[in-house]
Amino acid sequence: MMAEMTLSQLRKNLRSTCDRAVDAQEPVRVRRRNGKDVVLLSADEFDRIAETAHILASPKNARRLLSALARARRGATKPMTVEKLRESLGL
Repeated sequence: MMAEMTLSQLRKNLRSTCDRAVDAQEPVRVRRRNGKDVVLLSADEFDRIAETAHILASPKNARRLLSALARARRGATKPMTVEKLRESLGL
């Protein structure tokens, strides 16, 4: 669950809140009086979210990835180390 605080609380605790977002990888929702809340999160977490959104933006790629995930969950594929994968691809 995401932590929440008001903008006034964020102003008083900016450094510790930023540390919490980075160190604990815990996003913080900042509630604003106008109802237009914002979320403070680490740059690493933002990058992961943006990359996932980019990868899944292509319907064809999303179907391919979800199909591979379903095969893995059914046990239809055998786990492989990176080294074995490289070897099988001749890299």
